Amino acid sequence: MGNNDKNRYDAIVVGTGISGGWAAKELCEKGLKTLVLERGRNVEHIKGYDDMKPNWELPHRGRITNEDRKNSPIQSGVYNYNERSKKYFVNDLDNPYIQVKPFEWARGYQVGGRSLIWGRQSYRRSDLDFEANARDGFGVDWPIRYKDIAPWYDYIEPFVGISGSYEGLPHLPDSKFQPPMEMNCVEREVAQRIKGKFADGRMIINGRTANHTLDMGEGRGRCQYKGSCGAGHACSFGAYFSSNSATLPAAARTGNMTLRPFSMVQEVYYDKEKKRATGVRVVDTETMKQYDFFAKIIFLNASTLNTAAILLNSKSEVFPNGLGNSSGHLGHNLMDMPYGMGAQGTYEGFEDKLTFGSRPTGIFVPRFRNINKSTQRKDYVRGFTYQGGAGRGRAGGGPGFGAEFKDSLKKPADHWTMSIAAWAEHLPYYENKMYLHEEKKDKYGMPVICVDCEFKENEAAMVDDMMNSAAEILEAGGLKNVKTFNRNKIPGACIHETGTARMGNDPKTSVLNRWNQMHDVPNIFITDGSAMCSSGTTPGPSITYMALTARSIDYAVKELNKRNL
Repeated sequence: MGNNDKNRYDAIVVGTGISGGWAAKELCEKGLKTLVLERGRNVEHIKGYDDMKPNWELPHRGRITNEDRKNSPIQSGVYNYNERSKKYFVNDLDNPYIQVKPFEWARGYQVGGRSLIWGRQSYRRSDLDFEANARDGFGVDWPIRYKDIAPWYDYIEPFVGISGSYEGLPHLPDSKFQPPMEMNCVEREVAQRIKGKFADGRMIINGRTANHTLDMGEGRGRCQYKGSCGAGHACSFGAYFSSNSATLPAAARTGNMTLRPFSMVQEVYYDKEKKRATGVRVVDTETMKQYDFFAKIIFLNASTLNTAAILLNSKSEVFPNGLGNSSGHLGHNLMDMPYGMGAQGTYEGFEDKLTFGSRPTGIFVPRFRNINKSTQRKDYVRGFTYQGGAGRGRAGGGPGFGAEFKDSLKKPADHWTMSIAAWAEHLPYYENKMYLHEEKKDKYGMPVICVDCEFKENEAAMVDDMMNSAAEILEAGGLKNVKTFNRNKIPGACIHETGTARMGNDPKTSVLNRWNQMHDVPNIFITDGSAMCSSGTTPGPSITYMALTARSIDYAVKELNKRNL
């Protein structure tokens, strides 16, 4: 296809996940004719879901098969992969990548991306995060501080819909909350018991989640406590934030969005005379035909690994090592989060209490290590947080058969259990990277991604503390039979991969500036996980991607109107 009016737009957005959906919404609402490209199939809100169908109506009662494990050995290990949700995950055999070191890469290639299967935990970052690299010397200094992004958290959160409790913690800023999803009786009791027991200020608060407790309008209702989202199912009530339920419909209502699924971007074109990107080359993943599309500005939101892959594949005389890669940092500084170390125990009491429904969040323990001088550790930098919860399952598994056995399954367990597990910071190491294989290509002709990433000494130094501190919290809260655990998760398993095109003040050590604009190519912006300078200690980086996206587009459109782009 040639360069004509039919394939020319004001803006192009690559990807429809958390950040791509926000890019589409903001650009379209600001009046730009925007082409939104998605490599996977279309999924329409409600029409494309089957969350109302109970497991017993499914062929395998919701469980995965040996064939699923064979076709998707990586995806089938993700916590919410099952018979119903597997359609939102890729087939690993059709979408290969090379693990130089073990790396679990969860992927969802469809309109909405992983916003249909995300965990929805949503926590603001603070200056404890934005100043961390400068403080201890790892990585590069963030080019922004909390004051720069706070107004944009304020802007996006009412639209996202985040439930949570106001705590007034400087290192964990409050969002603009909807009412919280309250703790159950045991969680409240344990939270009350540990108050004031730890000099480092350990506390238990409500989990902060993008599940709505208020009706949002435009087909977005409040949570019904069905629990299907926790199993990776999309929500027909629109009761949790996704691109499909929220941002893409908002973009469509403007009349300015052209959404094109089955469109895999493989290269960004660059004009060396104008020193600008001009457009993208796309492969139609159904027909294998190639198309070119052109725009004044381009937002790359294809995911941390795929965004970097597109740029590394966009080589030219000016950029022989990948578009915008004069720093040599494109693809490097890859991070995830170590997680899965903690403790569990049993609680005696509240035998007359049960829970009703399925709350899509739990409790949260804010960071309490390396916050100030009194909480400073000598054996590691940064820190960790905990997620968890208490529950009372069914007795099950007892002796008997027939009616007697069936009746036993209806009875609750004779005690409550509670567990908490840590989420820790992964430092930015240059040698942790992704790159493109020089010879191997996938079936679409794109070089295969290679991932070489590991946790190192600092991450390992936290492990015992994460387990022991969890046990201390539960024991202080009155739990019995407390035992620690370590699930030994490898990089990628946390599904918080970040850092391959990081922001920074110096073009020699970073790919993007403080506006998420490429140092080398000023009309390309990147606002997905690639842009992050540090991984942080709180789960749920997506809320920060959203805020960065809105902030970046506000800047980009102003610059476009000034004819600076």
